[in-house]
Amino acid sequence: MHLDPASVWNVRRRQKSERMVAQKEEDGRGDRRVHLDPASKRRLFTCPTSLSEDPPENYKLDPSPPLHSCLPSPTASSRGSAPPPPAGDPPEGKKRGIKIDRSNSYKMAEGKSFESLGSYGRALMQTGSRLMDRVTARSLEDAEINEMRARSGCEMKRNLSWWDLIWFGIGAVIGAGIFVLTGQEAKESAGPAVVLSFVVSGVSAMLSVFCYTEFAVEIPVAGGSFAYLRVELGDFMAFIAGGNILLEYVIGSAAVARAWTSYLATLFNSRPDNFRLHVASLPEDYSQLDPIAVAVIVGVCVAAVMSTKATSRFNSVASIIHVVILLFIIVAGLLHADPANLKNFTPFGSRGIFSSAAVLFFAYVGFDAVSTMAEETKNPARDIPLGLVGAMSITTAAYCLLALTLCLMVPYQKIDPNAPFSVAFESVGMDWAKYIVSFGALKGMTTVLLVSSVGMARYLTHIARTHMVPSFFADVNPKTGTPVKATVAMLTATAVIALFTDLPILANLLSIATLFIFMLVAVALLVRRYYASGETTPAARNKLAACLATIIGSSVVAAVLWATNVSGWGWYAAVAVAWGAATGYLWVGVPQARKPKVWGVPMVPWLPAMSVLINVFLLGSIDGKSYVRFSVWTGLLLLYYFFFGLHASYDMARVPVMKTTALEEGSKG
Repeated sequence: MHLDPASVWNVRRRQKSERMVAQKEEDGRGDRRVHLDPASKRRLFTCPTSLSEDPPENYKLDPSPPLHSCLPSPTASSRGSAPPPPAGDPPEGKKRGIKIDRSNSYKMAEGKSFESLGSYGRALMQTGSRLMDRVTARSLEDAEINEMRARSGCEMKRNLSWWDLIWFGIGAVIGAGIFVLTGQEAKESAGPAVVLSFVVSGVSAMLSVFCYTEFAVEIPVAGGSFAYLRVELGDFMAFIAGGNILLEYVIGSAAVARAWTSYLATLFNSRPDNFRLHVASLPEDYSQLDPIAVAVIVGVCVAAVMSTKATSRFNSVASIIHVVILLFIIVAGLLHADPANLKNFTPFGSRGIFSSAAVLFFAYVGFDAVSTMAEETKNPARDIPLGLVGAMSITTAAYCLLALTLCLMVPYQKIDPNAPFSVAFESVGMDWAKYIVSFGALKGMTTVLLVSSVGMARYLTHIARTHMVPSFFADVNPKTGTPVKATVAMLTATAVIALFTDLPILANLLSIATLFIFMLVAVALLVRRYYASGETTPAARNKLAACLATIIGSSVVAAVLWATNVSGWGWYAAVAVAWGAATGYLWVGVPQARKPKVWGVPMVPWLPAMSVLINVFLLGSIDGKSYVRFSVWTGLLLLYYFFFGLHASYDMARVPVMKTTALEEGSKG
């Protein structure tokens, strides 16, 4: 892999710019404004900064190179802090931000590959060489933090604390699934030992949380895993992951919106289809239109674009109410507990526990949306670890207590897999409690939709900054400090899908995308720790590659063994030895090239390698038809990439400088 030469040049030029600006300030000339010639990209003149004045016409050409005069300094990039203020204090409640002039070659449509049909044809002829460039090119961390953020027109407002992130995490993870999955797995797969299944899946999810947390602290941008993979594994792998992330959010949110209608119907003792419109002329799988789901999505969209802080306040209140409802279910259920129901604790054996854990793992997904809010967090180094780890700890404890409560109330053989808690309360004479359960499910799904809308918009925003998708999706509204265009686009797609279908056949496809991305992030973390371009020796690089290949390969073998129901532990022992040997050699035989600046994953490489093993292992529990659908979707992504995204991002990587001016970000709130 190699570092993008244009990014290296931009970073070095910016560092030179900062030294020149500092020298001018020492000379008493104050803050300066840089004006660039759109055609040559050379500096025309400098004049005292005044955001309202136009440049005088009699300034002469300055032959010195163009400057990134308004970008933050690299010294601040590791913490994602805002750029230093200019000379003179800004108005109260304001701070310096960044605005981009999107004229000339900065627009995607005006990149060299898209200037004419002839240019596009020549670009297509170079697809092979350009693909090799994008596969091996790794983005600079400094460029990802500063230059990519600058392409959004203005900065997102930093107004989230660790308290906000905890409730965002809880709101993103605890939805309605817990009220159904617990009963299904207890009755069909694990029995009362479903509590242990939740522990196993919770620990597995926490490993992924650790990996995301280190990246979010080191690279605090809105792109989440897309940005992390772009820095460590290159543009191409990041695009494949990014496309699957967007699919996961859109399809998942559409399914949750339709489930919202179903739970609303239960509050009125009605069938869900009674709340939908039947259109006989449409195909059977698409004939039940769901306008209520669309209305919920529209409401969530309005809330998401108004203000991140306002969204956070609403989410916190809704999540607190949801937690109170969960506590009611736990306390009321334990008051009717019968310890005799736990006598046959593991009726399906250890295989049932692990099979159930593979399914219950998906009750923990959604936390990655919190990592996309790093750009809006006041102190990412402190707040993100507290927020993510705190949210996952609370979630795991709540899930285990709910599972234990259900199994104590009803013998596992008598659990209703469709409405486990409602039927359990009816069996102990608390018929009215089912309405509280349904209301809790509605609250949970609302917060899941809200946090998902925030997360998916920020993923699209950062992908658009690279020009892999149209660049106008990268815009951040200067008044609200939120990516309005990206939010509206993603939720429009979600609403259209939610209106027509409940998408049962795509559920496992989303599981593949989620686990695939979690696995890639864990691999990227190992690459980050053990490989630094220009510093790692070829011998150490080859050792790292061999260890990674063995870790991934042994994980795949374990997944295949489990999926094909191979009996006996001999094969599993051999796989464990291979995995342990590779991880152990990486630990003692390959020097770490980089240490985290502030917060990092403990016990590297063991915990990231375990995350790889678990995520690949869980992929083995998904049916073959879902892999066919996953391959079809990935093929469509590749077609788009080869004909458009590749060439747009290739052109953008070679734009030497951005035309920039300073902008007030706006008051916080």
